[in-house]
Amino acid sequence: QVQLVESGGGLVQPGGSLRLSCAASGFTFSMNVMNWYRQAPGKEREFVASSGLSGGSTYYADSVKGRFTISRDNAKNTVYLQMNSLKPEDTAVYHCNVRTKVPGALRQNYWGQGTQVTVSS
Repeated sequence: QVQLVESGGGLVQPGGSLRLSCAASGFTFSMNVMNWYRQAPGKEREFVASSGLSGGSTYYADSVKGRFTISRDNAKNTVYLQMNSLKPEDTAVYHCNVRTKVPGALRQNYWGQGTQVTVSS
């Protein structure tokens, strides 16, 4: 079973930093692109960042470029999101995501339960 478990969220002041982690299992982690999405109150879920198979290829939403860094440790089956210079508008539930195929299921999106990030003074 595909499992994605996020951690590291919390309350931080504007300008502060936070590092999110997503522990993955149930699929071949190193063979899949990993992503972070977020959903703010009353808003649709939006893409934040993605990381290629070995972490060498990354892509970010314009809203977080220069502030967030996605990375991964394939030996630990974990993807990270380092968030710096946090703004109140970064407040959201952050979800780990993978689009993959496992035996017995179609290729599809899998989501973690999410971790809350609140940026407030």
